[in-house]
Amino acid sequence: QVHLVESGGGLVQAGGTLRLSCVVSGDISRLAAMGWYRQAPGKQRELVATITSAFATNYADSVKGRFTISRDNAKNTVHLQMNSLKPEDTAVYYCNYIRGWREYWGQGTQVTVSS
Repeated sequence: QVHLVESGGGLVQAGGTLRLSCVVSGDISRLAAMGWYRQAPGKQRELVATITSAFATNYADSVKGRFTISRDNAKNTVHLQMNSLKPEDTAVYYCNYIRGWREYWGQGTQVTVSS
């Protein structure tokens, strides 16, 4: 089993910043890819950013240039630095772990951006 616990969400004004963190524990592999996804009310969950074991990153077009994903394998942690936040970034943000056929999700953390 793999457990993911997110933190760092909250309420922020448009143009502000937040830093999300996800601590991973359990039967983990440093070869796993990690990612952040989000789900706004009434919408499907969507990819925000991913990072591979080789530290290659991928971002949704809507967050490119504003968000940065990083990982610290020594601390089993993945971060999402979010700058220049917009009201449309409001969603529940979920941490994701995937290694082969094994995929796990965190419980989510709420991010609310006021205009």
